[in-house]
Amino acid sequence: MKAFRYSILVTVICLIVAFYWGNQTPAGGMAAMFLVLILGVMEVSLSFDNAVVNASVLKEMDAKWQQIFLTVGILIAVFGMRLVFPIVIVAIASGQGMFDVTMMALQQPEQYAKYLTDSHVAISAFGGMFLLLVFLYFMMDATKELHWLSAIEEHLSRLGKLDAIEVMIALVILFLLQALLPLEPAARISLLVAGIGGVILYVAVSSLDSLFENDEESAAMMNTAKRSGLAGFLYLEVLDASFSFDGVIGAFAITRDVVIIMLGLAIGAMFVRSLTVYLVNKGTLDEYVFLEHGAHWAIGALAGIMLASIVLHIPEVITGLIGVAFIVFALISSVRYKKRNADEVIHSTP
Repeated sequence: MKAFRYSILVTVICLIVAFYWGNQTPAGGMAAMFLVLILGVMEVSLSFDNAVVNASVLKEMDAKWQQIFLTVGILIAVFGMRLVFPIVIVAIASGQGMFDVTMMALQQPEQYAKYLTDSHVAISAFGGMFLLLVFLYFMMDATKELHWLSAIEEHLSRLGKLDAIEVMIALVILFLLQALLPLEPAARISLLVAGIGGVILYVAVSSLDSLFENDEESAAMMNTAKRSGLAGFLYLEVLDASFSFDGVIGAFAITRDVVIIMLGLAIGAMFVRSLTVYLVNKGTLDEYVFLEHGAHWAIGALAGIMLASIVLHIPEVITGLIGVAFIVFALISSVRYKKRNADEVIHSTP
């Protein structure tokens, strides 16, 4: 429970604020609290695979960076990506200032939601391409020895021996989508520019370590924690941003009240972070060896859903269930793998 104490505290605070805010509207305080809880559960279900991948990065960081992830990182995740960033998108799309858009979000939520929904092509292309590369880089790691879905993962791992094959595949998919999807010319340009932006950002963040490289081995050893901490922190924040796009837009299907949306997503984001730290502290990824594989398959599915959602409406419940299904099956496979190896050790012991 120690890892979740701050999440529980934030939940209580958000519910109190929701009750107070709801009493200022015809809906009432209890209804506002219920919506906040629904949004929180939705955010956790959509981002559970995010927590597993976060844990695989966070376990390489020292305690200081883990604490930064839980403090500064949560502020960026809640206020930056789930409140400020959507306002920035609407400001760019509408040509209005940040203050005017903020007032629109509070006083004209229907108009604000429309602007945000109209930006869906660019948001989905950007987030979808970034998540696609997260999936491809993990699956096409030529040094990866353990495979979950062996029939597929072994072939993908062999392809990883080709230089920059992941970026090549992602760009080919992007160009095919731009050419084949039934979109207006302006939407095609948005798709292409935003998708390339997602690719560039992934390459930039994943290559950040090279900025700290030093030819002298001793200096490199001294900077190891700094490199993994800084690069890992930025990587986690961008990954969280890609996951949050889908949640922010999907939240408008539940309510148009941006305050309620922010409170609900804040609860979800906090629990995802606490779950990440819990997985690290318990060594869950080391014990359940296929959990990380399942999470990346879920991310690959989410990337495909985000890209497909450019022209299709896919309910958020389907997105959440697919992610949970991959995690559950990976967990079951991990338990079987652990039991099978234990049996082999027992039988091989003289």
